[in-house]
Formats: sequence, structure tokens, C-alpha cells
Amino acid sequence: MGRYDRETAVHAFDGQSRVIHPCAAQAKDDKPDFQGGTLRCHCHDSPVLVQINTQSQHNHLCGCSRCWKPDGALFSQIAVVPRDAVTVVENADKLGLVDPAAVIQRYACRDCGVHLVGRIESKSHGFYGLDFIHTELSADIGWSAPLFAAYVSSVVEAGFPPEQMPHLRRQLRALGLEPYDCLSPDLMDVISHHAYVRRRSEGERVSA
Repeated sequence: MGRYDRETAVHAFDGQSRVIHPCAAQAKDDKPDFQGGTLRCHCHDSPVLVQINTQSQHNHLCGCSRCWKPDGALFSQIAVVPRDAVTVVENADKLGLVDPAAVIQRYACRDCGVHLVGRIESKSHGFYGLDFIHTELSADIGWSAPLFAAYVSSVVEAGFPPEQMPHLRRQLRALGLEPYDCLSPDLMDVISHHAYVRRRSEGERVSA
């Protein structure tokens, strides 16, 4: 879902920010006191509902080929929340694991294909304890706004023309979303520090 051929990518992008992601150009309406809301898959009948009991963190666009994207979008929009703030409240039986071998265990609705929750089960991972969610699936107003774009170069793997990448990065910056070819520096620092702490706990000598 969300993948398309080179010709379509050239025509659809054509300098229009709306195909980066449908929500990318919308006003930022995050609220400091927001306490969460309900995510809903795209099914008209018996949708999967997931209750999130906190504000989202580190919301961003992601260009990787594994994250769920709306049809025709180059990027997904994804954030994290503590896993104990996530509860599937309706139609949990419709959720299925997309790829059991993936680090992020993504659960999607079997009927409409929308990803509702991504969970990391490895306790050695830097993001263990956080679940990945798509706040665009909620009708509630106040979620944290996207702050940056991650894995930007990965859109080339989905058919986006490499020669248009400079223009794409300019478009992202115009939207206030700094493009990175990995995660943001803050999140990369978190991952690196976690690796350092883990190596120290295992008795490995670490030098700067």
C-alpha cells in the first residue's frame, strides 16, 4: 500500500506538498494539555478502535517502505506513545501481525490493511516500551504535530525519481520539516546512549 511506479511519482509530486502526506500542509493544532484519543481503521463496518491515553511524542514523517502510508502519499506520519497507554477497545480480532520477523511488530486491520499499532518486543532495543501510532487515524484534535522527516532517501526505493530528491527536500523544509536520511539527531542520540548503557551493563569496556 502506498507504493507506485516512477511515472506516477513524477506526475503526482510535481511540486505539490499535499502528496508528501495528506496532513503535511495542515495547520499545527497540537495542544499542550491534550490527553489522547481514539484511532480508527478505515473499515466502515466494525472498525478496529484503539484508545491512546496520552499525548503523542516525536511525531514525524517517515519515508521507509515498511510504515503504512495513505494511498498516493510518499511518506507515512508516525509518532510514539508509551505502550501502557495503548488499548485496543473494539474488534481486536481483526488485527494481524504484518511481518513477524520485523523489529517493529506492526499490527494491521486484516480487512482494510491500515496499521494501527507498531510494538517493539525486544528489551534490548532503544525504543522498547514505546508503541508506534498514526495520529491521522484519530478524529480528536490536539495531537503533537510532525517535527521532521526521517528516512527521506528511502522514498527512492518506492519509485520516486532520484533527480527530484533536492526538490523534495526543499518542499519538506518549506513545511517546517527538516529532512534526515535516518532519524532526527535527538533520536539517534537516544539510540546511541542506549547502546552505550547496554554495553556497559554487559561488562564491555567502552572508550570515547
